[in-house]
Amino acid sequence: MTSADAGTDTDTGLLAPGWAGSPAAGATGDRAYLRALLDAEAALTRAQAALGLAPAGAATAVTEAADPDRFDLASIAGRARGGGNPVIPLVADLTKAVGQEYGPYVHRGATSQDILDTAAMLVAARTLDLVLTDLARTERALARLAAEHRDTPLPGRTLTQHAVPTTFGLKAAGWRSLVLDARDRITAVRGALPVQLGGAAGTLAAFAAYGAQDPLALPGAYARELGLADPALPWHTLRTPVADLAGCLATAAGALGKLAADVLVLGRTETGEVAEGSGGGSSAMPHKANPVRSTLIAAAARRAPGLAAVLYGSLAAEDERPAGAWHAEWEPLRDLLRLTGGAARDAADLTEGLRVDPAAMRAHLELTHGLIVSERLSAELAPVLGRSRAKALLTDVAKRTYTEGRSLDELLAEVPELQDIDLAALTDPARYTGSAAALTDRALERR
Repeated sequence: MTSADAGTDTDTGLLAPGWAGSPAAGATGDRAYLRALLDAEAALTRAQAALGLAPAGAATAVTEAADPDRFDLASIAGRARGGGNPVIPLVADLTKAVGQEYGPYVHRGATSQDILDTAAMLVAARTLDLVLTDLARTERALARLAAEHRDTPLPGRTLTQHAVPTTFGLKAAGWRSLVLDARDRITAVRGALPVQLGGAAGTLAAFAAYGAQDPLALPGAYARELGLADPALPWHTLRTPVADLAGCLATAAGALGKLAADVLVLGRTETGEVAEGSGGGSSAMPHKANPVRSTLIAAAARRAPGLAAVLYGSLAAEDERPAGAWHAEWEPLRDLLRLTGGAARDAADLTEGLRVDPAAMRAHLELTHGLIVSERLSAELAPVLGRSRAKALLTDVAKRTYTEGRSLDELLAEVPELQDIDLAALTDPARYTGSAAALTDRALERR
């Protein structure tokens, strides 16, 4: 590849199958950012016109000129190195496109960070709307699975080992709860995403110089034009909005990562309790149906915290405009939006097609020959045999189930004091799922 070829190359997601082709990919690409930058510029002129700071003709002219198809992305990107951000060359191109009469009203009173921060909030808002749509799909699929498998027993596992029985319905309800937590956090952050408008040092001084009687009214007018929030202060070095984005996106990726981690474990060949609806193939092994959706979600969940850490680190920004802290946010924020958006898409596909095998779950409950209900037996036998003897008996029969290959209820039936107890029912794992069904019902009441 020549240097000229490299200059025209685009990020198509060749090494990012987790977000390639997702709704978030289109909402976060270079053209989407260009659109947001132009929207921010046009809205600023319209806001000033609404307050009498610019002629109506300027608002119309800038809005009409702010068409992404009229601009050369590669050229803007190349020239961005001169000033350290893409707004400077974009303003030059937009001013030229608007023409001599209304060109002076392009970007008037603003600083580059006003436009780039506002554009970032627009991109985030548009992407979060798409993420919320996919989270809603996932939530609906998990609600269906939880209701359908409310009473489907399977081994509960702690520290990789069988613990006590639970139900798949409760597990699915837990996944859904995490998805709803992510939804609620994203919804709150989405509604609070603010415009940025402060001018050179966050004082709105230039707008007063251009004739604004009440410069404080301008951010509100700007926010109304874009459907974003009106901030109390310019936030050039008050980066809470970006930190909040980092938090909600990392939480969402991690919530979906929990779901994926469980599916990966439960879907192992030797476990087979669940399976993706349509697994991916292998380049070397024709028999494989790899859990691709879960794998990609798990990868996103591992990357998201590191990206969020960069955004949190940028909170420590010096002065009224920072050198480096602001610039460090741009790529991690886009990557985090893409990763979470891709994970949400994959989670929706995964849960809508997830196959559940209750028979495999039931078979695995029998792997410990009834010992999976030893907690219940400790409680039930203590009143009959005394606490010390019950403990000693259970310790002994636990060893014998493995050495003699006999079931727990069979061995307990040899104890005279237990002859009148229904040991088969007492040792049935399906009858020791506690309040799993009631907990599932309660979880499904959440909307």
